Amino acid sequence: MQPAPKPRTRVEDVYQRLKDDICLGRLVPGSRFNLGEYSKLQGVSLTVVREAATRLSSERLMQLSPQQGFRIWPLSVPDLLDLTRVRIDVERLALPESVSDGDLAWEASVVSAHHSLAGAVRSRPDPATPNYAWLEAHARFHCALAAACSSPLLRQLRQQLFDSAELYRHWSAAAEPRRDRRPIAREHQALLDAALAHDAEKALALSVEHIQRTTTLLVERNSPVTAGD
Repeated sequence: MQPAPKPRTRVEDVYQRLKDDICLGRLVPGSRFNLGEYSKLQGVSLTVVREAATRLSSERLMQLSPQQGFRIWPLSVPDLLDLTRVRIDVERLALPESVSDGDLAWEASVVSAHHSLAGAVRSRPDPATPNYAWLEAHARFHCALAAACSSPLLRQLRQQLFDSAELYRHWSAAAEPRRDRRPIAREHQALLDAALAHDAEKALALSVEHIQRTTTLLVERNSPVTAGD
C-alpha cells in the first residue's frame, strides 16, 4: 500500500498560490510585493508569506533587495537570452532520456496532458483575458514530456527554468497581435507525435525550436518589460 501523502503546510499552500499568481501573470514583473497586503489577502501570518517569498526568490520568480524588500522578478532581454540558453542546455540533458525511456504509463500521461492542453484552447471563455487554464495545461504538458528523465534534480531544475520562462510567455502573449499568432497547437502536436514515436532526436530538435521561437519573437518585439513602482 502506498503511504498517504502528507498534508501541505501553510507555507507550502501560500508558496503555491503565490507561484501561480506570478507564473500566470496576475502579479506584474518588476512590481513591488507587499508582504502585509498578501498576508491579509490569504489570511495567514506575515512570517508565512515571507518564507514563501524567500523560497520563490531562490527560484528566480521573486527578487529580494536589501532595504527594498521583495519584487516580482523583472523582465529584460539579457535575462531572457541567458534563461533561454540555460533552458536549452538542461533540455538537452533531460528530454532525450525521457523520450527514449518512457514507458506505457509515461505515454498515457503525455497524451492526457496534451488532451487537456487542446481542451483549454477550445474552452477559453474570453479572448480578451489571459487563458489561465491554458497556461496551467501548457506547464503540465511540458512537465509530462520530461517526466521519465531519471534525475530528480534535472527534472526540478527544468521545471524551475520553465516557470521563469512562463513570465515571459504570459507577457509576450499579451503583447502579440492576434494576426501574428503562431501555430503553437501544431508545435505541441509535433512534440507529442515525436514523443510517442520515442524519437528522442526529433523531440529534442522540436523542443529547442519551440523554446527559441518564443525568445526570438520576444526580442524582435522588444516586449520584455520592467514594471515601475
